[in-house]
Amino acid sequence: MLPPPRLVCPSHAVVSATTTMEMSETESKEGGEGSGGDVDYESLPPHVSMTTHMTAGAVAGVLEHTVMYPVDSTRMQSLQPDPKAQYKGVYHALRRIVQTEGLLRPLRGLNITMLGAGPAHAIYFACYEQAKLSLSNVFQNGGNSHLANGLAGSIATVLHDAIMNPAEVVKQRMQMYNSPYRGLWDCIRTISRNEGPGAFYRSYSTQLTMNIPFQAVHFITYELMQERLNPHRLYHPSSHIVSGAVAGAVSAAITTPLDVCKTLLNTQEHVALGSMRVSGHLTGMANAFRTVYQLGGPSAFFRGVQARVIYQMPSTAIAWSVYEFFKYFMTKQQLEREAAKGSL
Repeated sequence: MLPPPRLVCPSHAVVSATTTMEMSETESKEGGEGSGGDVDYESLPPHVSMTTHMTAGAVAGVLEHTVMYPVDSTRMQSLQPDPKAQYKGVYHALRRIVQTEGLLRPLRGLNITMLGAGPAHAIYFACYEQAKLSLSNVFQNGGNSHLANGLAGSIATVLHDAIMNPAEVVKQRMQMYNSPYRGLWDCIRTISRNEGPGAFYRSYSTQLTMNIPFQAVHFITYELMQERLNPHRLYHPSSHIVSGAVAGAVSAAITTPLDVCKTLLNTQEHVALGSMRVSGHLTGMANAFRTVYQLGGPSAFFRGVQARVIYQMPSTAIAWSVYEFFKYFMTKQQLEREAAKGSL
């Protein structure tokens, strides 16, 4: 358990925090305990601003989705794919898509993902940080509570998915093989006209059913790894990368069956549903689970698990390392500006 946060007299908070930060950097250069460029997080004020959390989260979200977008697992979760869209693995899928559909085809739908990821992750990280702080005070008097981390992640997920779910629907429709849409706005207009606005939230309950346990496991695992690798909570890039990767892999593997159901609800695969003589639109988690099982048996629930883990490991590592860096960098800049004003 981490020690409770140190209280700092408000009139000296900025100067004290800046001085401590500079001393930590000096010790790092002299080969002291923080060697390797680590800067003590405890030197930062106990309450980082909401703007900092939101900005750092938005940057982290956009980079996470942009860098890892080509290995998204949507196509590999198809239950009855076209013979031309059957893949043996991630590398085979990428190579075949590029060869048969063009070099930029793996990036189709990236624009809507970037539009959604910025605001969704800004709210996601800001909400997580605030909820974690409040719940930790309740459960463990300000210490690191795994229950608080899991609950905070769950609360943040509800808000994140409310923004991201429509973007996910459009992205997955555009990713599917032989997608009929000419582009982003054509996809949005066609879905709205043919299926109504509700189509953008048809999988929202399923998304939450999947993402709440995913994010609970994700945040608990990340914080647990930080306790082991970075117990003093220094700014330590390698620990953030490793912790993020492990958290992403564990949570992705556990929740793959739910992701397969979500993909079916988002894409409404006509070949798969047609083979079962299902007319209209599929709705709800129970119907999705039943359909997946009837189409492929137990193994169908783990379609694309390799691609999902390969996607989530580096993406969560990127998200956490970028988020922690920007949170540290922006707070340090703010402290320096306030210290400069105070010295005038």
